[in-house]
Amino acid sequence: MQANPVPILASRKKIGIIAGSGPEAGIDLWTKLLAANRRMHGERFRGDLDAPDVTILSESTLGLSMELAENDEAVWQCLRRTAEAISQRVDYYAIACNTLNYYQPQLDALGLPATLVSFADAVTAFVRENRIERVALLGARPVTDLGPWSHYRALAAHVAIELPRPAQAAQLHELIYDVKTYGGNVDHIRRRFRDILDTLESDTVLLACTELPLIPAEVTGKQVVDVTDLVAHKLARLANGQQP
Repeated sequence: MQANPVPILASRKKIGIIAGSGPEAGIDLWTKLLAANRRMHGERFRGDLDAPDVTILSESTLGLSMELAENDEAVWQCLRRTAEAISQRVDYYAIACNTLNYYQPQLDALGLPATLVSFADAVTAFVRENRIERVALLGARPVTDLGPWSHYRALAAHVAIELPRPAQAAQLHELIYDVKTYGGNVDHIRRRFRDILDTLESDTVLLACTELPLIPAEVTGKQVVDVTDLVAHKLARLANGQQP
């Protein structure tokens, strides 16, 4: 005799992840979403039936975001098509790339049936809730120059921002390319990343690039915040019908 099926909560929402910049970023966000969801359920977690419903679309063209100014039109057209496709299947979606979140206003203007959960919004909520006054911002060049292509320009209204010095910013950009190619757990990549972290003065460091959390790095005396993890926690709450 079959056991009675466990009822599925009517309030559960479907989650989407747009991936492709870089190859492991979407997997990392999904893994952290699953972990955040499990923590939320605690001892009541039933396995499959309590796991979030997730759709992932990965487009390698989105990797052109590393040089966004030169590839704006190609990146936007790819991202627009991908967002339109995924929004037909989900209630909320995130883009597993800090740089690509630059397009949040354009995506919101499309009026898609799914709501974008942006990385900068998650960071702003975090610094305000924790009353953080100063952060160091690490990411790809389009992010850390806080120029017209940066998703984080508005963050300066909420917190003082320490940026890498120009030479370090160039080294960091190249390091991110190397993580995309070789992965994060490589000796020379770990060493170069640690050298950059050691020069920062802020007590709180934002890893505003989905490649950087892939680098194992032990840091003492600083709070290193994985922005991907902040977004994953927000998605987990939304998946369970809660307010983010």
